[in-house]
Amino acid sequence: MVDKFVGTWKMINSENFDEYMKALGVGFATRQVGNRTKPNLVVSVDDQGLVCMKSQSTFKTTEIKFKLNESFEETTADDRKTTTMMSLDNGKLVQKQTWDGKETTIEREVTDGKLVAKCKMGDVVAVRTYVKEA
Repeated sequence: MVDKFVGTWKMINSENFDEYMKALGVGFATRQVGNRTKPNLVVSVDDQGLVCMKSQSTFKTTEIKFKLNESFEETTADDRKTTTMMSLDNGKLVQKQTWDGKETTIEREVTDGKLVAKCKMGDVVAVRTYVKEA
């Protein structure tokens, strides 16, 4: 289940995120803000099994609520309108976003007490690392 992802996670490192945002088609100004933002990721599950994933920063807060393996409409932090599907694959929480014939995948995995998010668009991979807040 998604239990190991539940909690508040603080970003401590971000690698290659500018290249990832470029691959997504994000404009220069939004990339500048995105590169400086270190959001917290808050994951919770309600008693109906609905997962809530909130990305909070001083720039923008986004929130998605979903059930695993059910597609839903998402408006991303950079304002893309995507059809998104979340699934669990070998202990990884996999987020697949599709829009305008394009697709990106974000794989989140908890390893050694850290949440590592690998953001993939074509050949470009960004890695964002979070630690759990007490």
